[in-house]
Amino acid sequence: MGMNVEKEVAALKAMTVPELRARYAEVFGEECRSHHKALLWKRIIWRMQANAEGGLSDPARRRAEELANDADLRIYAPKVTAAGAGPLAVGRIAAPTDGRLPVPGTVMVREYKGRAIRVTVLDDGFECGGEVYRSLSAVAQQVTGAHWNGMLFFGMAGKEGKKA
Repeated sequence: MGMNVEKEVAALKAMTVPELRARYAEVFGEECRSHHKALLWKRIIWRMQANAEGGLSDPARRRAEELANDADLRIYAPKVTAAGAGPLAVGRIAAPTDGRLPVPGTVMVREYKGRAIRVTVLDDGFECGGEVYRSLSAVAQQVTGAHWNGMLFFGMAGKEGKKA
């Protein structure tokens, strides 16, 4: 059974979305939720070619079924009701730590304009002079009054941003 793919594609591209949805229902045997014209004609032509050429081989089909049985896939996220009931995960997600920084509890000292700047590394920031800052750059800006790369200011990186 010969199928003229170019002719079929041209005919499908000329159809409206409601016509494509009806054609989809004919070819797949079920309704389509999509209203995306390009998706519809691509899926229809794919199914028509698979039907004309015979689709997947039996070993390939069996392997695909094995993989599908092993996969716990979710197409849509679980619905949450207005009352808030539903499968929600509540908790704090730990932010990834920067591998260039010392471990929490480390005290860094930097000499600046004749005074020693002491910074303690915390789990979620940096403490300097009784204040907690989110980044080393914020500490450097507070100390100098100008924007600085915190890693450079505290001697943890070279000018190219590489570890010294």
